Amino acid sequence: AGMRFSLADNAVPLLTTKRVFWKTAAREFLWFLSGGTNIRPLLEQKVRIWTDWPLDRYRRETGEAIAQDDFEARIVADPAFAERWGDLGPVYGKQWTDWPVYEEAGEGLFRRRARGHDQVAELVESLQTNPGSRRHIIEGWNVAELGAMALPPCHKTYQFYVADGKLSGLLYQRSCDLGLGFAFNIFSLALFTRMLAQQTGLAPGEIVWNGGDVHLYLNHADLVEEQLSRTPAGAPRLHIARTPGSIYDYAIEDFSVTDYAPQEHIRAPVAV
Repeated sequence: AGMRFSLADNAVPLLTTKRVFWKTAAREFLWFLSGGTNIRPLLEQKVRIWTDWPLDRYRRETGEAIAQDDFEARIVADPAFAERWGDLGPVYGKQWTDWPVYEEAGEGLFRRRARGHDQVAELVESLQTNPGSRRHIIEGWNVAELGAMALPPCHKTYQFYVADGKLSGLLYQRSCDLGLGFAFNIFSLALFTRMLAQQTGLAPGEIVWNGGDVHLYLNHADLVEEQLSRTPAGAPRLHIARTPGSIYDYAIEDFSVTDYAPQEHIRAPVAV
């Protein structure tokens, strides 16, 4: 499956047939850029989209049928509890900003460097110094560490392309929850491309989304039927208020969306 969207005139691909909580998606994306792997800073911002995996693990390993609200409150209130139960393993942000690098330590031994590859910083530099490169890639699929991740990366490979002073972004998504996750994924791709364009002095071009295993869950049937009954309308715009000194210096307050009048939100469960 594939889709293509223009980013000209601040256009942003936000679904209008249901409300997409784009600020939640933006907060998640900024968390990825922070390199964080613990849900505590997300929960401090009332972002609950990653709770299901550590909550499921906690219930299985302790046998305690704790309510989600209580689990989240404890994560926020107790740093030690959060460290033990709130970490997701080396998921997206870790791979993006600190991909492990090993070096020889003598006698056939290797040790892990204190800092790995910062793919995001390297991408910004390559876009600035060698825009014609075919290697503007950020990869999340670290085979050696998949088993340690709460969820292997779904939006796994980003590639960027410069032509005629415009930056375009492509995402290959190996697995896509079309009913729930896609709306966040496509918005985040647009946001990332806009941020990179701003940081490198390029104009936004377009984004291309490619999905491998694109699926609808059976318990999303009502969501899908309701959404299909609605007619899309409107042309939302994404604005970035300032140009920070670094790709890492954006804050949620820097982003705003206008001309977005979606139809009513449709609730759906997350498949864990």
